[in-house]
Parts: sequence; structure tokens; C-alpha cells
Amino acid sequence: MGGFEFRDPIFLAFGLLAPLVYALASRAPSVVKYSSLGLLSGAPSSWRVRLLPLPALCLALASLALAIALAGPRTGDRSSKIHREGIAIMLVVDRSGSMHARDFVQADQSIDRLQALKGVLRRFLVSDNGERARPDDLIGLVAFARWADSIAPLTLDHANLTAILDAVEIVSERSEDGTAVGEGLALAVERLRRHSAKSKVAIVLSDGVSNAGDISPSQAADLAAAHNIKVYTVGAGKTGYAPFPAEWRGHTVLRQAFVELDERALQDIAQRTGGRYFHAENAAVLQEVYQEIDSLERSEIVEIRYMQYDERYAVFASTGLALILAAALASQSFLRRLP
Repeated sequence: MGGFEFRDPIFLAFGLLAPLVYALASRAPSVVKYSSLGLLSGAPSSWRVRLLPLPALCLALASLALAIALAGPRTGDRSSKIHREGIAIMLVVDRSGSMHARDFVQADQSIDRLQALKGVLRRFLVSDNGERARPDDLIGLVAFARWADSIAPLTLDHANLTAILDAVEIVSERSEDGTAVGEGLALAVERLRRHSAKSKVAIVLSDGVSNAGDISPSQAADLAAAHNIKVYTVGAGKTGYAPFPAEWRGHTVLRQAFVELDERALQDIAQRTGGRYFHAENAAVLQEVYQEIDSLERSEIVEIRYMQYDERYAVFASTGLALILAAALASQSFLRRLP
């Protein structure tokens, strides 16, 4: 049995009005004038005279009991403790030149692959009502092209992370272009390895073939597996020709260019780490992919114990009403004042 407590203790302040209720109820409604009461001063008081303050006292006690009832007295039946443990997730995003491909469509308008990915990740991080979609999870961001960069550390501030994601751009310098999948994943593993979270996940999206970096995708996958980090991989687009923006006579036009997606390497990473590979050829499928990953990797409730309360307000409320009824009956019967 837990201790006694009040749900809304502020209502106890009404109990301070009990003396005022007693004073108002004790006032005589009328006065009969006599020339002298001297002859009655020595007469003994009857029991009715001694009980005259009883109705006023009952009303004062009733106001106190009702104030306690309003405060919500209750006793706890069990102690409560709810402990939720989130997971740590690193988003690994390809920002190489091939992400310029305009083969994804949104609202009947062609958009590049990175822009489509940003829209999907926003919904992964923040729900439509503006709240965090995964409030218990730490999420960070790594972006890669020829080199990998840690864009955002693991954080619970998903709104700020979304703003940082919006600032990520496709590389513009040819010297920075490339697809270092292994480097991106290895950097994500390093960030996750240092954290104490029990469950750690990396989500890697790439649309090309790994052709840069000192760490191969398979080496990075083995590194992730060694630290119990599950990796989900997403292949964006497909091997073949895709429209790319190009400058022609002062205008931006779309020209077909050949792009290649190394699905085998992404499948191998997922297999080595116990994750899964997904192929997203368009924006709609990409959204479905991240929704499925979202459902697969949810925060686990490690321990749930709940508190049960026994409400005690009914005792005080019924006592207050009974006292009011007793005061009314007494003042209108054997303790009735005349005239």
C-alpha cells in the first residue's frame, strides 16, 4: 500500500473557509426583545440550548470535508517505474554527383534523388504534427561522396537535425566527386561504437558504385558486424540512363546519362550485418522503404510497471453531504430557533 496523497492539493485552500462558515451559520436569524433577563440568569441551561451550535459546526465540518474531496485524496496501490530505452541510428547519405539524376517525381514534377531523400527523411525524423517521430531514439547524420563527413552527431534534437539535413548539398567540385560507401559506413560505425546504446543501427543510401575511399564496403560491413551494428542499405534509382540537368545556351536542360547501381555490394553489406537491402526506383517506393525500416527498428520498452490508485474522495464527499443534511434536519426540528 502506498502513501496517502492528493491529486489536486490546491483545493485544500477551500478548507480554510470552515471558520467563516461556522461564524455565519452561528448568527441568530432574529431577536426577541425583553425588558430584563435577570430572572432567567440563574436557571440551568437545557440540552437543547447547549446543542444550538451543532448545525453551524456540522456545516463548517461539511465545508472542510468537501474541500478534501475536491483535492482528490487517493492511495497508491503499487509503485510505478517506466523505463524506455531508445536505439542509436546513423543515417548515411550519398551526396555524389549521380544524386543529380532527375528520375524521381514529386507532385508531378521531376526532382533529383537527394531532394527526394530529404523529403522522406523529414517524415522519418518529424511527424506531420511537428513532433518527433522517434522521440526516444538518438539519430545522427553522415554524408559521403569522395570523402565521408560527419554532418550531425547522435542527438535527440530531431528538429535541428532536420534543418542540418536540409543544408546538405550534392558536391559541385569534380575533385570532391566519387562514391565512398565504405568510408561513409565506417565513419558511422565509429560514431555508433562510442555510444552506450544497446541497439545500434546504420541506414546507408547510395545510388552508384563504390569507387573511392581507403575502406571497401565489405571491410566497413565487417567492422559494423564486429560491433553488433545492424546495417540497412537502400539502393536509389537503377542501372541505366537517367535525365541529368545540364547548361545549354544559358538554359538548364535535361540530358540522358548512364548511371550504374551496385546492388550486389549493398546486399552484401546488409547480409554481413544482419540487416536488409531495399531497392527504391522512385520517390514513392523510397518512402515505403523508410516506413518499413521505421517499423522494423522501434524503441523497446525495457520495463513497464504501472501505478494503480484507490480514490478516496467518495468518503469525504458523502461525509460532507451527510453533515449538511444533519445540519438542515437539526435546525428545522429539535434545534429550531424561534421566532
